[in-house]
This record gives sequence, C-alpha cells and structure tokens, in this order.
Amino acid sequence: MTKNKHKIKRSVSRRFKVTKTGKVMFSHQNSGHLKTNKSNRAIRRGKVEGNLSKPFAKKVKSMLNV
Repeated sequence: MTKNKHKIKRSVSRRFKVTKTGKVMFSHQNSGHLKTNKSNRAIRRGKVEGNLSKPFAKKVKSMLNV
C-alpha cells in the first residue's frame, strides 16, 4: 500500500517562501501600486522581505508540507 500525498495550500505557497535555513519570509503589504501617495520610508520598508515569527512559521510550514 502506498501513502497518499498531501496537497499544499496554493495561496500560502504564493504568499510565503521558505529559505534554506528554514526561515519563512513574506513580502510586506502596500508595496504594489499608488506609490506617489506613500512616503519614501513606507516604500523603502515595502522592499525588504519580512521574517515570520516561530508560531506562525510552524503553521505555514505545515500548510506547505515542509
């Protein structure tokens, strides 16, 4: 008997990525468009990827089957 393969959550796979060391990274919100109304500080912060905290990272990894 073969084990069933688990499907991953496609929405989670688009929003997060897992690094080689196991960190879960995400992109900040409000960095897509309408940047003329935003401050330079907000635009700069939107470019840097965020690091998810451990409890949330554990949930995301379980959804990605990592």
